[in-house]
Amino acid sequence: MRLLAAAATIAACVFVSFAVNAQDRAPRAQSLNLTGASAFTAEAAAPIGALEKQVRKRTGAPGPSNDSCRWANDNECDDPDIGTGACSLGTDVSDCRALRQGENDSCRWARDGECDEPGFGTGACVQGTDRTDCGAIAWMRNQSDRCGTAFNGVCEEPGQGRTGTCEPRTDRADCHSRNRPLTINDHFFGRDDRVLVPVTEAPWRFMGVLRMSAGESCTATLISSNVIITAAHCIHSQSGLNATSAFTTADGRHTANATAYLIDPRFNYQRFNSGDDIDGTDWALLRLDQPLGDRVGHAGVRNLTGEGRTVALATDLQQAGYSWDTGDNLSGNLRCRMVVVHTDNTFAHECDTTRGDSGSAFVVRNARGGYDVVGTDSNFRSNPGGPFIYIAVSSAAWAARAPDFIAGRTGTPVGQRVAGRK
Repeated sequence: MRLLAAAATIAACVFVSFAVNAQDRAPRAQSLNLTGASAFTAEAAAPIGALEKQVRKRTGAPGPSNDSCRWANDNECDDPDIGTGACSLGTDVSDCRALRQGENDSCRWARDGECDEPGFGTGACVQGTDRTDCGAIAWMRNQSDRCGTAFNGVCEEPGQGRTGTCEPRTDRADCHSRNRPLTINDHFFGRDDRVLVPVTEAPWRFMGVLRMSAGESCTATLISSNVIITAAHCIHSQSGLNATSAFTTADGRHTANATAYLIDPRFNYQRFNSGDDIDGTDWALLRLDQPLGDRVGHAGVRNLTGEGRTVALATDLQQAGYSWDTGDNLSGNLRCRMVVVHTDNTFAHECDTTRGDSGSAFVVRNARGGYDVVGTDSNFRSNPGGPFIYIAVSSAAWAARAPDFIAGRTGTPVGQRVAGRK
């Protein structure tokens, strides 16, 4: 079954509703999928984009101590001096109170052996109120790799012996090592091997950010002059399918709007969130109104898993996406591999992916010196007694349908409603 976690943190692609029951251990998600693209937010909280909240900063003199910030009461401290920096100083009092007054175990679910703070825990507790359970990983609180020179092996945060070219708490891997505890409830179990990739070079220039009209973001990749591949759950929410979106290339220079889409007719958002049985349908092709691939190039398509398990597992993969913790920087893996090929057009992999990476492509070199997409990032699966399992959709799920869509012979116009589609 899919990993179930109750969290109220930054939101990217998936919005979930929480039902609170006095008998429950924590607010439980009625249907929840820890996807590569996704963080979690209650419906009562204002929906936000992962990139927006992580990158946006407001500074200045402290305002009145209140909860007037847009992201107040989401359990995550967003004040700029000790939190994410998404709020003006003094406008996220309730979420920051425990951090300012000293950590404690005042959360209802403290001392139950599970860290419930947002970001690296379930998110059921306010930051700083689950001290005992989060002690071993609390150092990761409000740390990120958003600095433009992250992952270069040099700590560049302000401080003794440091250059100070990065803002505080934005050069995590370089300043605190790449080691990650296996108990983390997010990503990079054991070690974070990502790097920032050069967005003007292949295959990274074929990639970009897909921003939905509702504010969520995913990663997508050009596979022709005007077609991108991403994840189906990126164009869905609890309220249904909405493919209205814009794709911007990784170099930030070119943007185009989606005009049509193609997904597996079996994909069902609620069913996808609550189980593993239709994971292989989590793909979406989008047609753009501009031939961006003629300007930056594009990848080809290869059904690597269809070439047999031995070949698939022995092939080096590359991947990059807009991870929630690297801000607007495209971060990825230069060498990783599949570890299990499943019969449902999915594969498990060892590449470091997280929220914001959903829809990001796994690419391999081809005989022509170019690159082919062999899969797209989808979700995590729970793994009792071990780290979560990274799941991707193989290109085998959609490769045969791509030519007709690229030629304009198939697809549904964006905005057109399809009966029964959720």
